[in-house]
Amino acid sequence: MKIALDPYMLRGLPMGEMVRTAADIGYRWIELSPRAEFMPFFLHPRADDARVAELKEALRATGTGLSSILPLYRWSSPIEEERRAAVRYWRRMIEVAVELDCRLMNSEFNGRPELAAESEAAFWRSLEELLPVFEREGIALNLEAHPDDFIEVNGPAVDLVRAINKPWVNYLYCAPHTFHLSGEAPGADIRAMLDYAGDRLAHLHIADSFDHKGSSGLRYILNPPGTPARIHQHLDIGQGEVDWDVFFSTLRDIGFDGVATACVFAWEERAVESSAFMLERITKELGG
Repeated sequence: MKIALDPYMLRGLPMGEMVRTAADIGYRWIELSPRAEFMPFFLHPRADDARVAELKEALRATGTGLSSILPLYRWSSPIEEERRAAVRYWRRMIEVAVELDCRLMNSEFNGRPELAAESEAAFWRSLEELLPVFEREGIALNLEAHPDDFIEVNGPAVDLVRAINKPWVNYLYCAPHTFHLSGEAPGADIRAMLDYAGDRLAHLHIADSFDHKGSSGLRYILNPPGTPARIHQHLDIGQGEVDWDVFFSTLRDIGFDGVATACVFAWEERAVESSAFMLERITKELGG
């Protein structure tokens, strides 16, 4: 199993310094997430040969590796121009992944929940264009349901991953999304959700979150009433309400052996301390 760091809280550091900081904390693996000068959110990658070479050298010098790359593009947009642009961005980022010798990419379903059918149709059109590229380049793909995507709930997300019917396309369970993944009811049956993912569970994003629904559905009051905003946090383990005893015991029971990424975003002023704490806790629970 690989324990990786999503270095988003370190994105203000130059690329080489970011890699060295992660290595100094103790991480052997990094999950590269969006950075404005390399792989911005929803835009064409900015990485050129020089920036790719800089990252490769930093990884070599520190003895670290890329467990995965996490681009975010609007590949399920019902707006065809946006979808076509996202496919172009994916193609370039796949080239970069190959140059970096990283053979795993992660992403979200994207799209719009209020246009779920149209978004899914766009998603399949994008897959028709991109799956042959992934396969040709030998790059695996893990997909996660994200709040405000066209699929936000665990079971349907796993079903869609299975429907792609490629052994190298698998599921990513994002722990801070737990209370969205569980659907409408308060609380969350984490064991049932992880068990449902079964042999498609290949990747974890690990951070804590609060149950935004609560017993009354009014844990948070948002204005105006009825706003569709999706609330969740990415906190240190123990600062929210995810049932970590169940989470980790289930993973041990099923023999999870994929990638576990620490992805706390809430404490940029204590990014190093938070990242060190997460590495220690995940290692204690899952080894690695």
